[in-house]
Amino acid sequence: MLELSRWKITLVLVSVIFGFVFTLPNLLPDSVLAQMPSFLPHQRLNLGLDLQGGSSLLYEVDANALKQERLNDLMEEASSELHDAQIQFQGLNAANGVVALRINDLGQIEQAATALGKVGSVTPGVGREVTVTHDAAGNFQIALTPQALQQGVRNAVAQTIEIIRRRIDLLGTKEPDIRQQGLDRIAIEAPGESDPEKLKSVVGQTAKLTFQMVDEGVQAQDLTTVVPPDDVVLPSEERQEKFVVVKRRVSVDGGMLTHAAQSYDQNGAAIVDFRLNGAGAHRFGQVTSENVGHRFAIILDDKVISAPVIQTPILGGQGQISGNFTVDSANQLALLLNSGALPAPLHVVEQGTVGADLGADAVRAGVTGLAIGAALIFGFIILAYGLFGVFAAIALVVNLLMMFGALSMTQATLTLPGIAGLILTMAVAVDANVLIYERMRDEANAGRPAMAAADAGYRRAMTSIFDANVTTMISALIMFSFGAGPVKGFAWTLSIGVITSVFSAILVTQLLVGWWFRVTRAKTLPIA
Repeated sequence: MLELSRWKITLVLVSVIFGFVFTLPNLLPDSVLAQMPSFLPHQRLNLGLDLQGGSSLLYEVDANALKQERLNDLMEEASSELHDAQIQFQGLNAANGVVALRINDLGQIEQAATALGKVGSVTPGVGREVTVTHDAAGNFQIALTPQALQQGVRNAVAQTIEIIRRRIDLLGTKEPDIRQQGLDRIAIEAPGESDPEKLKSVVGQTAKLTFQMVDEGVQAQDLTTVVPPDDVVLPSEERQEKFVVVKRRVSVDGGMLTHAAQSYDQNGAAIVDFRLNGAGAHRFGQVTSENVGHRFAIILDDKVISAPVIQTPILGGQGQISGNFTVDSANQLALLLNSGALPAPLHVVEQGTVGADLGADAVRAGVTGLAIGAALIFGFIILAYGLFGVFAAIALVVNLLMMFGALSMTQATLTLPGIAGLILTMAVAVDANVLIYERMRDEANAGRPAMAAADAGYRRAMTSIFDANVTTMISALIMFSFGAGPVKGFAWTLSIGVITSVFSAILVTQLLVGWWFRVTRAKTLPIA
């Protein structure tokens, strides 16, 4: 095993160069890094929240609101199916977790059951999302199945994570950590973002935009005003009226938007210009053509921003949203509309902030801890094994270079637990060298020649080294799979460290020991 094979020398040299090239950007100032040739790597380690400072938020998806919204959709579907089947009904409502109605003609119960059987969707792995029940008096109930509710929450969380990521990216925050916790919670860490309120205002707003016709024949004094089943009362942000009655049916929704941007109207007031896709432009033009002279409500998160009178048909698919906007609020609304609406409201469960000074202190503490750990490990291995200890120390330096290079290449986020993982992997690497050197010592004491003892030390220690590092890797993979945040960062650092430490402890020291035997022709081991 101590042969200086060409492939071993090449592999070690390539690994050292790799580690140096990918670690170097972390040591260079921004001005120097910007001038480096483009073919050289520019990736740096990302510092986590505990090292850089920033804000953290823990949100919970409002499953009840998600369920109610789906019930409202089912109510519209039920009404449409019964109208198509020419079945008259009354008392249609979505309350207490079900859609309820009663048909007028008891002779049409079977027809109604067939028509309502078309309501809802069928999802692979979940099956039909609703159950339809009725009694002899013609009372029907449509309920969501528990499996459909869980699947709806899972889909909403996955969609919310992507929307939040787009919103935070538009803020310019670098490398946010957004992950799911449990069934309906989302944890967000935004390093460098020191204002959690700003983060909440961008992340937590649902930004559901709809255009709905105003029912001009009904006036509302408050939210409890009784209105026709096809109407709903919404609060208004317009000064002349506090509440507006609008049609439940959505004429155009924000999903049809392709672009939104802050602008100014003729009077210099801040507005939001928007552009619709082809289907949205066609629908918008159709609705405005059919309702010239009537009021059209622009609704954001169940609040009427404005409800202007349609003066002329709007056929180009472009329009503007006006209201009591400042330039900042108009810009923020445009950002939210461009990133898409959240599928359900979010509630803050927990929030926190790590100051930049505290993050800098953590960096200094981490670097100090790493330096002290490295010094102690170097001192021990050199004092215990002399020259071969120096070879092990050189291998540790190569190990650190490879680790930092790999972490930088993968754009990993380094946290305090990650630094702990770095120190632990250095100890793991030294442990491998201790096993090898002690095996060499045993072979030499048994009467073997020096080179044969060294060769046997590497060969016979391999099984123990392999077993120990496989179990460590399994533990790291379990932590990475089931852990979150700092635990995941620790696991990732440990996983990379296990691979690089085994490589450096075996191959690098093996080349150095082999080179030493070739140069000195030694007859005894310096560790015997």
